[in-house]
Amino acid sequence: MYTFITVLLFIVCILLVMIVLVQNSKGGGLASNFQSTGQVMGVRKTTDFLEKGTWVLAAALLFLSVVGAGFIPREQVEAEQSRVQQQIENIADPTQVPTFPTTPPDSI
Repeated sequence: MYTFITVLLFIVCILLVMIVLVQNSKGGGLASNFQSTGQVMGVRKTTDFLEKGTWVLAAALLFLSVVGAGFIPREQVEAEQSRVQQQIENIADPTQVPTFPTTPPDSI
C-alpha cells in the first residue's frame, strides 16, 4: 500500500509541476492561445480550469502525503530497537568488581 501511495504522490507532483508551468503569471500561458471570444474554452474558462486543477492537485498532494505517512513500514524500526536491546543486555554489570588471576610471585 505504501508503494502505491508513493507512486500516486509522484504522479500528482509531476502533474502539478506541469500545470503550474503551463500557467503564465500575467494571465497568459495556455489561455493566450484561445483569444477568440467565440471559442468554447475562452480565456476566462481556461484560467478557471487551470486554477481549479492546481487547487485539486495541491489538495491531493496534501492528502496523499498525510495518508502515506500512516502507511510507512515500521518493521525496520523494530529490528533496530531489538539490536540495541541486545547490546544493552550484553553489557557487563558495572557494579561487579573485576577479578584477576592470582599467580605466585616469582622467586628471586
